[in-house]
Amino acid sequence: MKHTPLNLSVAAAAAAALMLSACGDEGETGEPAGEEAEDGTVELTVGASPVPHADILQFIDDELAEEAGLSIEVQEFDDYNLPNEALDNGDLDANYFQHEPWFDAEVEENGYDIVHFDGVHIEPFALYSSQHDDTAHLPEGSTIALNNDPSNQARGLVLLAEAGLIEIDEDVDAQALTLNDITENPSSFEFIEADAAALTRTLDDVDAAVINGNNALEADLSPTEDGLLVEDGDDNPHANFLAVRTEHEDDESVQALQDLLTSDEVRDYIEENWTDGEVLPAF
Repeated sequence: MKHTPLNLSVAAAAAAALMLSACGDEGETGEPAGEEAEDGTVELTVGASPVPHADILQFIDDELAEEAGLSIEVQEFDDYNLPNEALDNGDLDANYFQHEPWFDAEVEENGYDIVHFDGVHIEPFALYSSQHDDTAHLPEGSTIALNNDPSNQARGLVLLAEAGLIEIDEDVDAQALTLNDITENPSSFEFIEADAAALTRTLDDVDAAVINGNNALEADLSPTEDGLLVEDGDDNPHANFLAVRTEHEDDESVQALQDLLTSDEVRDYIEENWTDGEVLPAF
């Protein structure tokens, strides 16, 4: 694992921000985020998907956090449905695993009182197959697995439509598409819905599957090396970001962590550790 030298200006700025926390806004309840140790270091508990989110947070904890007055405890989640609930009920100080369409759907459905910061990275979606090496080789009636959650299913349908494999209703918001919005299916593909974490396990049973970037990475799949189709990273609305409870949006330690997540050091870490574009900086 490659590490980059600490940018002292970033760390110093973050540390200075933390020193001001005693007289700054500590949130609507007056309770700051995290737990403060005797030496003044603030420990933040952050929920994250294992790859690449937890890796990025661990790099920050190892290389950047101390000089910024932070300590990061990473709690890994494989189930996308849990980190926002854990954040909203106070079991986490922050989470880092999701993009805006997922976040918006979760807040609307569950009434979570949480907010998010600017994007940190993008994991391009891709279409994978263990049986075919080109979309042109997908036979009539092929089975294609997709996410069963609305925001990521829509993302997969857009990927397939942009490749000309299907046509979708152009009057429907691209982030709200469902299987019912397929208007043309010339190859009579059969679509199978599955939980994001299970999609890699479907590859032996289907002709192809559209798989989330982090789940593909955990299965040693690279979108650029193994994908039959790869999502474009430019102007991509699916950047993953740090989320916190609304009361901690202006908390100094949370702001310091966001500064580190979008620092030059983290950009270099992403580019050096995912050299094939499996993970792309979003800042």
